[in-house]
Amino acid sequence: MRRKVVSVVLSAAMMVSMAGALTAFGGETEAASGTEAGTEAFTESPEGSGLIKDGVFSTANECGYAPYNWSQPDDSNDSVPIEDTSEYSNGYDVMIAKKICDAYGWKLKVNRLDWDSLIPAVQSGQVDAIIAGQSMTAERAKQVDFAGPYLYATIVVVTKKDSKFAGAKGISDLSGGKCTSQMGTIWYDTCLPQIEGADVQEAAESAPAMLMALETGAVDYVCTDMPTAQGAVAAYPDLTILDFSGSDDDFKVSDEDVNIGISVKKGNTALKSEIDAVLNTMDKKDFDDIMADAIKIQPITNN
Repeated sequence: MRRKVVSVVLSAAMMVSMAGALTAFGGETEAASGTEAGTEAFTESPEGSGLIKDGVFSTANECGYAPYNWSQPDDSNDSVPIEDTSEYSNGYDVMIAKKICDAYGWKLKVNRLDWDSLIPAVQSGQVDAIIAGQSMTAERAKQVDFAGPYLYATIVVVTKKDSKFAGAKGISDLSGGKCTSQMGTIWYDTCLPQIEGADVQEAAESAPAMLMALETGAVDYVCTDMPTAQGAVAAYPDLTILDFSGSDDDFKVSDEDVNIGISVKKGNTALKSEIDAVLNTMDKKDFDDIMADAIKIQPITNN
């Protein structure tokens, strides 16, 4: 992206080589009446309940996957320090984590981990929960327990405005194009194979790397979810979103593919229940509004 506007979440990766849902739903939770989303007063968790240690809710995400999460150099917009760094993290995932902490009087700790290290971290007890835009797939549910959903994510395609695929009306119009997505996601493993005749390239290691492949012309389009796409077009004005939802020529996905959840260690039903209690005070509109706030404050720098 050799352009004037670039997201901070992408800028760190760009300095090295240039380097990451929301209208389709798998279901909705019901909002608690008479309470502002996520601010209902909850009873503080009892000691010894197996929830968290010393009142600190330890979470992890990539800190590089806007608008879900990103890194920034200062504490603006109520960002949270990233453990063992001089940086701060913010984004939708951090905003949701803060609502959970506010409900119980917990202190939030954010750890930065690579995507493939997230599940092992919660399995080992290194962190209490993963809040990182994870789809609630059956395969993941064998390894962790999920609270939520805390978001319902539409699957979309992002391409350049001047691309020959920019006018596509469905996935069948994408045949013949080079494409990729982030490794370890349903976008790459489930969605791209549905495009007949697509030239699927090697998976990108991260969402920023995925967008870099598109911006540099290595691929014609990428598959992702709506929030990631919205963050991308805010950073790269030459990109456009192709949303085929509601048509017969769209990706075929299940609820588990588009429902985004918070993972905890297998068998930690106490913490799962506490998280669900907070999420159940919010509905889809609340989630959409919080995501809109995240996209709005996603840092942008002019070069």
